[in-house]
Order: sequence, then structure tokens, then C-alpha cells
Amino acid sequence: METGKYVEDAIMAYGNSVLRMAYSYLHSREEAEDIFQETFIRYMQHAPDFESRDHEKAWLLRVSSNLAKNRIKYNRIRAHDELSDRLLERGREDLSYVWDAVKSLPENYREIIHLFYHEGYSTRQIAEMFEMEESTVRVRLNRGRKQLKEILKEEYDFEE
Repeated sequence: METGKYVEDAIMAYGNSVLRMAYSYLHSREEAEDIFQETFIRYMQHAPDFESRDHEKAWLLRVSSNLAKNRIKYNRIRAHDELSDRLLERGREDLSYVWDAVKSLPENYREIIHLFYHEGYSTRQIAEMFEMEESTVRVRLNRGRKQLKEILKEEYDFEE
């Protein structure tokens, strides 16, 4: 199979997940689309050989995550972060306020919560992805939930 077909298949299978991962960091569709493109360019350049489709997806999400983190660092050097102001102007009719609260969590909790709840990965799969103990993932997931609960209580008057 030619490289173009591999890339096309990967985009069809994982493109939305890659875009959502980038957006969860950058809070900007335009920048997330840039990261999406860069992720699949790297996929083409490196043409990695994966053990399974799960490893392929994990690799793409990790590349997207790393590129998004690099973009954040670049944006902070260039200018102050104005993205959260635009998010606050949006209506709160749906559960978007929960994801806005998730975005304010520390990175190590935000990543795990995103992968667990939004992407549907198990704690075991997340542990493998980040090369850490599964118990560490569960602890971070639990601590992230607690912090999220506090944020929702304080900022959104949310009670259980």
C-alpha cells in the first residue's frame, strides 16, 4: 500500500481524535487544524510501523499533544493567552462549561481526564501511552476529578 493511502486511512480513522486532542490544549479551531496538519505530515515523514491500530492512534494523539504543547509555549512567548476570554463569552446551555473547567486543570490531570472520558481509553491504555504505572494514572484521574469538582463548585455554582 502506498504512503498516501496509509495517511488517508489514518485521517479517516483518527482525524477527529487528533483534532479534538489539539483543540483541548489550544482552545482555537484554527490552531488545532494547524496541529492536525502537522501531525499527519509527521506521520507521512516518519512512516512508523505499528504493532496495532491502537498503537497507531496512541502515537498520533501523542504527537498531536506534544505539538500542541509546543504551540502553547510559542504563543506564550509571542503574546499573552487570550483564548480563555473568548471561551467565557460563550453560552453555558450545554456541558461545554465542564470542558472549560477541565481545560483549567494542570496538564497532567487534563490529559488523563481528556483521554479517559473523551477518547474512551482505559487507565491501563493511558498508562502504556505515557509509560507510567496504571496506579499513577488512577491517582491522577482521581485528583483531577477532585480539582474539577472544586472548580465547578467555585466558578459555576455546581453541586453534586
